[in-house]
Amino acid sequence: MTDSATPPPLRHALAGHLILAGLVLQVLRFAGVPLLPHLVSYGFWLAVLLLWPELPRRTRRQAGALAGLGLGLLVVAQWRYGADVAWPRMLDGNSYVVAMLVGVSFIGLIGNRRGDARPLGHPVTGRRGIAGTWLGVHLLGAILNLSTVFMIGDRLQRNGPLTMPQLLALNRGLSSAALWSPFFASMGVVMTLAPEMRFSTVVAIGLPLALCAGLLSLADLSRRFDLTETPGFSLSPPSLLMPASLAALVMLFHYGLTPGLSIVSIITFLLPAVALASNLPRGPRWTLRRVRLHTLGRLPAMRGEISLFLCAGLLTQGLSICIAAATGSEWTLFARFGPLEAVASFLAIVASAVLGLHPIIGVSVLASILELDAGRQTLFAFVALASWAVGTSVGPLSGINLSLQGRYGVSGTRMMRQNLGYAAVMTALVVVAILGLDAWL
Repeated sequence: MTDSATPPPLRHALAGHLILAGLVLQVLRFAGVPLLPHLVSYGFWLAVLLLWPELPRRTRRQAGALAGLGLGLLVVAQWRYGADVAWPRMLDGNSYVVAMLVGVSFIGLIGNRRGDARPLGHPVTGRRGIAGTWLGVHLLGAILNLSTVFMIGDRLQRNGPLTMPQLLALNRGLSSAALWSPFFASMGVVMTLAPEMRFSTVVAIGLPLALCAGLLSLADLSRRFDLTETPGFSLSPPSLLMPASLAALVMLFHYGLTPGLSIVSIITFLLPAVALASNLPRGPRWTLRRVRLHTLGRLPAMRGEISLFLCAGLLTQGLSICIAAATGSEWTLFARFGPLEAVASFLAIVASAVLGLHPIIGVSVLASILELDAGRQTLFAFVALASWAVGTSVGPLSGINLSLQGRYGVSGTRMMRQNLGYAAVMTALVVVAILGLDAWL
């Protein structure tokens, strides 16, 4: 956000402060401060209502349908099946993920505001450049998420409008990081839905699969496009210093200082703290000014992802309660979640992403109709992460494709068509990985 004498609309300012308050309250809860229940989720939901008119039409329709269906299922559960619905806490679903996303957004406050103090590297051309673009987005995006696409994409755009190979490298580099990165929202959702998953096992499968995604992308783009004059991105050692340091800090807190907190919780408070600490040497007034600009600009701009996550959480609440009420908590989708069931679930979620649904919806719905013992939670977690990685790359309405469309003018449908072959090969690799993981477990 640039400095401007024009104040933001009052609704935006109020929504931004509500989102910030939700993050602060969540951090206070981690510290054991007694708070009134549900304040975090209520603040986020009120912010979404204030920002609702500015949501893109497709996002508004999708989020509205999710919320309406969730509320309808809760009403059916109570009035048709006599379920005891605790209405005050029905808005809590996915509020923890939203708090993490808000915390991650503060990464944008690290470094000089003008963005010229830390060069991202020197662009190169050809296969090496495309490989560097994928690797740069993948490594930096594993921690910095979607903001990395804009950092690298805007730098590449200095050489002219982004070409399809560049856009595909940005898309696939970020989406494949969902296979293993503990900083992604996908991992946050999965860790909550499958708390007894073996994180090390998932990463041991996800990292090699992500490497395969990179090699596949390089081979595919080299075959389909002339990359001779295509500018790319080359990592420099200083570029890796900040994300590597953040990753080390998260691991220090997780395994040493706060072992009782999940990685999602640690990220929620640690990344804003690091961002504030990096600004304090410039003085308290400078720091407060940057937080204010972030609150008035960046936080309201997160309305799309916040609304989607909250409405999907409400759908999950309604679906799980309604199914439990209708079946007496005895019905599950599968009697046993084995390899065939895992493959079918993965294919269904990816297919729904191609049709325009975010993978979080399929993952949340699947979790609500499964009864998983501890031994099966790792398999479910991998299925969820793999479907998220493949689904967001090919889904025309995924966050990455909507972002590329809004920032660089490429059609989401065109991105979907360009990624169909990649998604098909990745699907085959994921199926093999599922079978291997089941045998391992």
